[in-house]
Amino acid sequence: MAKTLMRFTGVGGQGVLLAGEIFAAAKIKAGGYGLKTATYTSQVRGGPTVVDITLEDEEILYPYANDGEIDFMLSVAQISYDQFKSGVKIGGTIVIEPNLVKPTQEDREKWKIYEIPIITIAKEEVGNVITQSVLALSIANHMTGYTVDNDILRKTMLSKVPAKVHDINNKAFDLGLKYAKEITK
Repeated sequence: MAKTLMRFTGVGGQGVLLAGEIFAAAKIKAGGYGLKTATYTSQVRGGPTVVDITLEDEEILYPYANDGEIDFMLSVAQISYDQFKSGVKIGGTIVIEPNLVKPTQEDREKWKIYEIPIITIAKEEVGNVITQSVLALSIANHMTGYTVDNDILRKTMLSKVPAKVHDINNKAFDLGLKYAKEITK
């Protein structure tokens, strides 16, 4: 596998940093190299947040993504989408939360944009909005061609959350895969 660059954007408190950490750790467990770099404002909740995830089979020599290099982005906040979308390469894939992110027509011509109501799914189908980051994990993994083995990604995610919430997180992981598979049929 070549280098895969992913970007998760949102606002503080939505779990994008944890999602990046889980992806990087899972890639390392799978025998590759994974790194997350995060940018966020001093505003703890509600400020624009971005985490870039670099996944490679070879050692990572440069930890940052340049504008136009990101293969895949997932965004659940308009402010962060607008601020960080320029990093996605032309023809790259972007998954948005359609209730919160409204791409322009120009954006739709530039990138492959998929709409998955991640927060609604987390609230209504899983029963806990906090699981949106787990939905994002499995969606991103499917949309990038399984850059990390799904079982390893799931086990890594479960190792980062308390045992008492394993069931809802497993449910969120499965629902993320289901929606990603449906939208890419």
